[in-house]
Amino acid sequence: MEYLKLGNTGLDVSRLCLGCMTFGIPDRGPHPWTLDEEKSRPIIKQAVEAGINFFDTANVYSDGTSEEIVGRALKDFARRDEIVLATKVFVRMRPGPNGGGLSRKAIMQEIDNSLRRLGTDYVDLYQIHRFDYNVPVEETLEALHDVVKMGKARYIGASSMYAWQFATMLHVAEANGWTRFVTMQNYLNLLYREEEREMLPLCEAEGIGVIPWSPLARGRLARPWDEATARSETDEFGKTLYTHAADASRAIVDAVTAVAQARGVTRAQVALAWVLANPVVSAPIIGASRAGHLEDALAALELELSEAEIAQLEAPYVPQPVVGFA
Repeated sequence: MEYLKLGNTGLDVSRLCLGCMTFGIPDRGPHPWTLDEEKSRPIIKQAVEAGINFFDTANVYSDGTSEEIVGRALKDFARRDEIVLATKVFVRMRPGPNGGGLSRKAIMQEIDNSLRRLGTDYVDLYQIHRFDYNVPVEETLEALHDVVKMGKARYIGASSMYAWQFATMLHVAEANGWTRFVTMQNYLNLLYREEEREMLPLCEAEGIGVIPWSPLARGRLARPWDEATARSETDEFGKTLYTHAADASRAIVDAVTAVAQARGVTRAQVALAWVLANPVVSAPIIGASRAGHLEDALAALELELSEAEIAQLEAPYVPQPVVGFA
């Protein structure tokens, strides 16, 4: 396993981060395709044994049960001081006032709830899941700063938003002497490259670690374009990501297939190798629902694409509307 410093921090993370949205009680929350605890544990163990030390979940995943499953498994399979554990806050966790968002009240409540479910007294990376238009950024940033100072989080990060919003938050934190975001978890893959325009250059200039979600476009880059899965048929949020540029996306998947066949590797390895080749990217967040998914991700670390292959993969892309913020 390769390790690198996360952004401008001294924190060592594996070149791959295991995304834990896959793990959770299926009838809790909007993802009926998730794996229950019995099926989740072997994959988490496989990741630890492969040298992955970076795990990303969120309070909202499967109504909190992802955090519970991941926390128990990591306690059994790894030492806490060897693991970089990340979770997120923002999405509504209960009906009624203050049930979600990035107010001081919500952040203070949800960090404690996440720590309880994870079975730990701190997380290594606490991330805002989205930008909150209804709360002053000063309130959010000071609350996150206090979470760090209380020892409940080591670092803070952000997820999908406009580059101007992220730049504003970086500036406000610096102006007030508050804890600075060290990561951006954004949406980036061969089918969606709009982050290359502003967000990635901003992160490079500011020394922000980039940990993209859905590097395989929710599996669409790993299979024939017309092939459906249980997840693709029930993932309502995922459906909103692929309603544009269908012809171009199909051509990109065909290009991935051609490169994979020429190299004698899987589509998933090619698509992930493309993300890994971006010098601004720290650690893509990979999902795995079976052992083969992890094996493909690990193999992608060894696959170096040529300039000609990268050009072949990128050629069909066309500009798209910004998505992924919902």
